[in-house]
Amino acid sequence: MIWNCGKHKIEYGKKVLIMGIVNVTPDSFSDGGDNFVPEKAVQTALKMEKEGADIIDIGGQSTRPGHIPVSDKEEWSRLEPVLKKLMGKISVPVSVDTYYPYVAEKAVKAGAAIINDVSGVISKDMAKVVKNSNAGWIIMHNGDGDIAEVKEFFEKAVKEAEELGIHKNQICLDMGIGFGKNRQQDMSLISNITIYKLKEFPLLLGTSRKRVIKEGTGQENPKMRIYGNIAADTAAIFGGVDIIRLHDVEKEKQGIYMAEALKKNVK
Repeated sequence: MIWNCGKHKIEYGKKVLIMGIVNVTPDSFSDGGDNFVPEKAVQTALKMEKEGADIIDIGGQSTRPGHIPVSDKEEWSRLEPVLKKLMGKISVPVSVDTYYPYVAEKAVKAGAAIINDVSGVISKDMAKVVKNSNAGWIIMHNGDGDIAEVKEFFEKAVKEAEELGIHKNQICLDMGIGFGKNRQQDMSLISNITIYKLKEFPLLLGTSRKRVIKEGTGQENPKMRIYGNIAADTAAIFGGVDIIRLHDVEKEKQGIYMAEALKKNVK
């Protein structure tokens, strides 16, 4: 199965893909400031690629609970120098985490292949950017909702996107762990992927260092939640998730590889 993302044809389904997170922000909940300097962000992205990341996701705005949104111009001012320094040095597809059509358009022109849109809305303006660039579009459920609500949103979102001229092979779906949901809803969504996953679309899981991992493990320090994350990854892999978005590529890939090996032996 192929996910069309600009010049990249991303094969999914045979193995779980790893999306490495690079936050170019001063205030992200777990790593704010770590990669705020463009040169450091580029180094981190290249290191993640070397460690085994299949996609690099770069964000210029925190989406943690209680964050103060920055303007589209400010977000682009953070992303632009990173993309300029990174393109030509990296071979894996680059995703940009934004819900601003202005930023998305600038990013794809600068070489980004995927728009990771956390808005939870099928915007005509964003659809226009995706259609004109042939970029991949990650559409996320944002807000309160359990299995039935997420499945209904996925079905409606895909229909709306296709009506706006987006080919289904450009679309990836994300259940939106931690975005407007309580921890029980998060747990239920991680544990029951087979119920709401749409077969013709890749599904992305993003639980890395989030509150749901704290809920299950009791670990207060986000950077120390790696073991809880591996457990969540394993449950999701057995449910059929295709892409996992994470911070700790080198460590977490061990859990992903092992979960895949075990899944292949299910009778």
